[in-house]
Amino acid sequence: MSSPPCVSMQVQTLINGEFSDCIGVADRGLAYGHGVFETFLVLNGTPVFYTEHLQRLLTGCKRLGIPVDQLPQRLEHDLMQLDYPAGRAVLKLIVTCGSGGRGYLTPNPASPVRILMLSPLPEYPGQPEQGIRARWCQTRLACQPLLSGIKHLNRLEQVLARNEWQDPAIREGLVCDSRGFVVEGTMSNLCFIAGGRFCTPALDQSGVEGIVRNQLLQLAALQGLEVEAGRYTPDDVHSADELFVCNSLIGIWPIVQLGDRSYEWGTYTRRLQSALNQRMVQC
Repeated sequence: MSSPPCVSMQVQTLINGEFSDCIGVADRGLAYGHGVFETFLVLNGTPVFYTEHLQRLLTGCKRLGIPVDQLPQRLEHDLMQLDYPAGRAVLKLIVTCGSGGRGYLTPNPASPVRILMLSPLPEYPGQPEQGIRARWCQTRLACQPLLSGIKHLNRLEQVLARNEWQDPAIREGLVCDSRGFVVEGTMSNLCFIAGGRFCTPALDQSGVEGIVRNQLLQLAALQGLEVEAGRYTPDDVHSADELFVCNSLIGIWPIVQLGDRSYEWGTYTRRLQSALNQRMVQC
């Protein structure tokens, strides 16, 4: 995209609409991971795909029993308190179930806590939008339909998977579930092109239903590709014609090497990168 880079900025943190960086030690997000989060790309003060992120956040809250009454309105008020820089930035939005006593039973009534953090966009060295190296991870994701799709705060599986390698030349790791089906990357969704089909793993048992992934399902169909979300093995991925990962901050990173296998930064991937960039700017 042609947007200017984010200038130097201080991290801004809001908690329940007030500038602060402290939460209670009894917060259920801290104690149990009882909460959800969203990470937005911000372009010139506008969170990209805000409506889609908000809907996933609300779905996650409802799934975890976190009250959502007036939450959209309160978040809109919170967003107005932030001082947005020109260019690009990152907004992380966390909603926890609030504080409670000992034990797993959710307090009744629960008092959710809203946390917003506006920070500079991370620097991604090299030109990952033209191709990255990736690897397979040994860590397996548990199958739990109640948690699949949403961005809940318990990211321990991803932490374990990401800590399997230290080589900075490897930019992402791919993970399978406990049955051996490919799910996603440690920080991204996985997509591939095979025989003129746009393929991405089904996420009804584990994984995060990415906002950009869903945008790409639409864009691929508009470009005449057959689209499918299915159950794929590593062999299916190995035989792909084009392979890439995506999320809200990185957009699309083509995988040009996965282990000892090489892939092209292909025509379909380039077209989808261009179409996604245009849609993000128009949000």
